[in-house]
Parts: sequence; structure tokens; C-alpha cells
Amino acid sequence: MKKNIHFTIPYSLLTLGRVREGFFLFFLSLSFICMAQTKDGFSISKINDEVMARMQGKSFRKGCTVAREDLRYLTIMHYDHNGKVKRGEMVCNKAIAKDIIEIFEALYDARYPIEKVRLIDEYDGDDERSMQDNNSSSFNFRPISGTKTLSRHALGMAVDINTLYNPYVYTSGGMQRVEPANGEPWARNRKKSRNVMIMTSDDLCVRLFKQHGFRWGGDWKVRKDYQHFEK
Repeated sequence: MKKNIHFTIPYSLLTLGRVREGFFLFFLSLSFICMAQTKDGFSISKINDEVMARMQGKSFRKGCTVAREDLRYLTIMHYDHNGKVKRGEMVCNKAIAKDIIEIFEALYDARYPIEKVRLIDEYDGDDERSMQDNNSSSFNFRPISGTKTLSRHALGMAVDINTLYNPYVYTSGGMQRVEPANGEPWARNRKKSRNVMIMTSDDLCVRLFKQHGFRWGGDWKVRKDYQHFEK
């Protein structure tokens, strides 16, 4: 008659094995996370103290109703107008952070020209100065120009791209206004042949943002905000 032979493994050895396996899986997953964050210079992180200090009193103004925990700091790689690779940084709402990274990765792969991607805090939170320098940015706690209504930028839910060549055009007091002021030539003639950074409806950047569920200001009827994408 056959006898069943049972081996008893001490619980301490089982526990030790699980702990070792757990540490292995943890460090393996951590290595993949680090690789994902550093690949091509694209990353998403919470707002650390150093970044917050740069934002305080500028884009993150007194009375800001958006919690620091709801914002994310992004690092981005892009090609500038001369075809050189540049490292950019942006702060946006955590709700759109993944979208922004995916869009900029696609733009980078296509060598799409974006002149600057800097925190608007380098311009003391002054939107006009940032636009005049053709800077692309997102979060800035401010109202819509000429109104008291908070902009989607105030929530970090909007992004402006290549702002000089894609100005904000609207009518106020019976007169046409263009922001930035030095963007007026690009408001009158929107032919992409004049400059590769002019965005039209069939532009790659416009198509990518729309695919990710953003609305483009260039489609608006009453006013045109060619640089602007929002959720």
C-alpha cells in the first residue's frame, strides 16, 4: 500500500520567501517606473517645495482656489523653431497631466516645432509677457482677459501653444483686440506658409489635442483664441 509523504515547510521560511519575493517585485516595478519617467525626458510629478516656491505669488497667486495637490509638474522634450531639442517644464491640473504628456510625446516624435515651454512664473505670471515671448504654458491663476471670470488656465485645465503666432483675437468696445500685442500680423494672415508654428484646423497639434478631448479656441465663433486648448 502506498503511503502519502508530506513535507512540512516551516512558516518562517515561507514568510521569508514571500518577503524576498515582495522586495524583488517592488524593486523591479520601481525600476520600470524610473525608466518610464526618464525616457526621453518626459515625467509627471507632484509639486515639490522648490517648484512651489517658484510659483508662489506668481502663477499661484494669493487667494488661489486650486489646491497644490491638484496640480502636477511635467517635464517635456520638444523641438524648437530651429530644430534643436529642448527640455521644457509645465504645471497643469492632474486631470490632464497624462493627456499632455501623450500629446507632447507625439509632437516630439513628429519633430513638431514649439519654441519655448517654460513655467509662466519666469514671466512673473504675466500672460502678455509670456505670449510675446512665444512661450507655451498651462496653469496660471487668473481671469479671462478683459473679464472677471476665471480662465480655465486658473484651474490648470488649459494649454496655450506657440502663443505669438497663434494670438487671441476678440472685440472690445467696438475695436478688435489682439493678444499678445506683437501677434497682430499673425492675426490678420493665418496661412501656415507664413510660419510653420501657425496652427490651422488640420494642424497636427490641433488634431492631437482634439483626439484627447480638448476644445480648440480656433473653432470659437465670437472670438478666436488660436493658441488655446481647454477641457
